[in-house]
Amino acid sequence: MPDGGMNQFVKIEGLKRYFDVSAPWLVRTLEGRPRQIVQAVDGIDIEIAKGETFSLVGESGCGKSTVARLVVGLYPPTAGTIEFDGNDMAGPRSRADMAALRRRMQMIFQDPYASLNPRWRVFDIVAEPIRAFGLAKDKADLANQVGERLRQVRLTPADGAKYPHEFSGGQRQRISIARALASHPEFLVCDEPTSALDVSVQAQILNLMVDLQRRLQLTYLFISHNLAVVYHISTRVGVMYLGRLVEVAPTDTLFRRPKHPYTRMLLDTIPDLDMTGRQRAPVAGEVPSPIDPPTGCTFHPRCPFANERCKVERPLALPIEGGTVACHAIEEGRLPVEERSYGGIAA
Repeated sequence: MPDGGMNQFVKIEGLKRYFDVSAPWLVRTLEGRPRQIVQAVDGIDIEIAKGETFSLVGESGCGKSTVARLVVGLYPPTAGTIEFDGNDMAGPRSRADMAALRRRMQMIFQDPYASLNPRWRVFDIVAEPIRAFGLAKDKADLANQVGERLRQVRLTPADGAKYPHEFSGGQRQRISIARALASHPEFLVCDEPTSALDVSVQAQILNLMVDLQRRLQLTYLFISHNLAVVYHISTRVGVMYLGRLVEVAPTDTLFRRPKHPYTRMLLDTIPDLDMTGRQRAPVAGEVPSPIDPPTGCTFHPRCPFANERCKVERPLALPIEGGTVACHAIEEGRLPVEERSYGGIAA
């Protein structure tokens, strides 16, 4: 984990978010149905150091995007705390103080086709945060700032006169990044920012984000299900399963010496380009419903190493090799940690 003091920038403790998806009260009463609660995020702890990229990975429906929306305040948490640079985001403060905090964090959304207003010119899209936070002295200053943001993402100030539909998917995501950078943030939450793009365009956007991070000293929370993307951009990785973190580790450690059985199964889905003949155990079964998750370790119905303890007792996150893992089999020594190589990615 990052050092608990000076470098700690974002701290999440005991974070939970439940959604009530029950039928209306009258229907439940007449049909005798119980309430239905989706446990989207079920108690996670994350620390992110200033300047690093912490990635969350996992299958669809594991709660990654919900965490992203909780961190930037789009959802209120059911329980737990989120601290940003020592400030409790749920604490009482004036509107001006809250705006000052909000300015320092921004979000890049997954779909550049849906996240840009099609009726606005690009200039106004990028200018919106600058106007909202009162960061421009006059119109000339506003124009200069918008032009600079567009140049930072390798577009031109002249592109400000166009509409989003006049751009390709990769260019639209550059516009989204320019908008996110407009308020001079220090922390960016990136919710699968490349998943809607072609592979060649993904590489361009990732290279741009790495370059911007280095030049602007940005900190990223990066959400993805693509392990190759995660390997190339991350400092540390957290693996989520059914609303819980099952493993957190530095990137190289996670790819070379994965601990949790779920992490190992995810990594076994990476194509073996080097034809090493490595034995695979592809992810079997389906993710259980977050409305009625399994008892104990939620992964136990799909885990080949599960025993009776796994079925009844929720594993705690134990420190190991610079990270944590929540697994009874690792704790008890029933599952040895093996050195691995994933052809072309972690070679």
